[in-house]
Amino acid sequence: MAQAFPIAPTAAAIETGRVAKSFEVNGAPLEALRDISLSIEPGAFVSLVGPSGCGKSTLLRLIAGLESADGGYIRVGGRPVRGPGLDRGMVFQDHRLFPWLTVERNIHLSLRRTEYSTSHKEQVVRDLIALVGLTGFEQALPYQLSGGMAQRAAIARALAPHPDILLLDEPFGALDSLTRTRLQNEFLRIWELEGITMLMVTHDVEEAIFLSDRVVVLDPRPGRIRRSFDIALARPRRRSDAAFVALKEEILGELNFAEV
Repeated sequence: MAQAFPIAPTAAAIETGRVAKSFEVNGAPLEALRDISLSIEPGAFVSLVGPSGCGKSTLLRLIAGLESADGGYIRVGGRPVRGPGLDRGMVFQDHRLFPWLTVERNIHLSLRRTEYSTSHKEQVVRDLIALVGLTGFEQALPYQLSGGMAQRAAIARALAPHPDILLLDEPFGALDSLTRTRLQNEFLRIWELEGITMLMVTHDVEEAIFLSDRVVVLDPRPGRIRRSFDIALARPRRRSDAAFVALKEEILGELNFAEV
């Protein structure tokens, strides 16, 4: 991956240029991503949608520094990505909390690489537990939490090092409909309070429109950017509004065409 680039004076939060990625499957190459060029401004909320297997999660992992691209470049804050960093947090579909640790200790563990003092770490954990609405559950183990509560704990853990970017891989996908809707509203509140750049992978077009400033549609494998939709709807958004419904149908039309 080409990485010899100066830091831009007004750097995008995330910038990818002609990113390509392939894997070897059963001894044969499998092209996952091709020519992905994307720029996301600081503080924006962008969602990636597309058919299963189009490389959405692969792109997220490349930006997180968990995988390396085969070609092109990836910059975060104007700097080339060379691996994971405290400037990027990640939330997965399953909460991935350590089952033997309490909520408090799970969040505290994500601060181990920071230079915060012990007292500051404790304050960060207290503040985040309050932010995600888990006060009173500090000493609970993951199995004692509902799915929505466990995911809120996972979000708090990702926020603890105060990242510039939060990468979200189907964060509400395993939740029931009611919990999912409640957590979407809660997540918007946290985003507005914290001002963090969000990049989310989702299969739910309605969710993407409800949360995002921009929705990017990917083509089937190899994943390529098919179309980008700016979501100019006023907040708070109503899923039943005519403009919301029309935009949902337009994006679904692009997805259906991509799958033909």
